Amino acid sequence: MKSFLAAVKGASSALAAAAAAALTLLMLLTIADVVLRILGRPIVGTYELVALGGALAIGLSLPLTSWVRGHIYVDSFVARLPRLPRVVLCIATRLLVLALFFILGWNLLKYALDLRSAGEVTPTLRVPFFPVTLALGLSCLLQCLVMVADIVKIFRNEYE
Repeated sequence: MKSFLAAVKGASSALAAAAAAALTLLMLLTIADVVLRILGRPIVGTYELVALGGALAIGLSLPLTSWVRGHIYVDSFVARLPRLPRVVLCIATRLLVLALFFILGWNLLKYALDLRSAGEVTPTLRVPFFPVTLALGLSCLLQCLVMVADIVKIFRNEYE
C-alpha cells in the first residue's frame, strides 16, 4: 500500500512541476509581450497561449494541492464532532469528490478525442486544443487516485 501512496504522490508532484513550468512560461511570455508592446512589436497569439497555459497551471496543480491539503478548509464544525462521525464525514466527502472528478475526467478525455478528430485549433496560432484537454482529463483522474489515497490514509489513521 505504501508503494501506491508513493506512486500517487510522485505523479501528483510531476504534474505540479509541469504546472509550475507552465506558470513560469506564462510569466515570461507576459513580461516579454509587455516590453515588446511598448516597443510597438507585441507577440502574436499571447492571449491564446496565456489561456492554454493558465488552464494547465491550474488544472495540473490540483492533485498535489489536494495531497498536501492546501485548499481552504474551515473545520470549526467538523473538529467538534466525535471521531466516528468525523471519519464518516471525511470518507463521504472524499467519495463525492472522487465521483465528481471521475465524471469530469472521463468527459474531458472524451472531449479531447472529439477535439482531436475534429482538428480544433486556436484561431491565431493554430495550436491544437486536444493536448491541453487531455492533460486536464488525466489530472482529474489522478485527483481521483488522490481521494482514494486519502481514504486509505483515513482507514490507516494516518490522515489527521
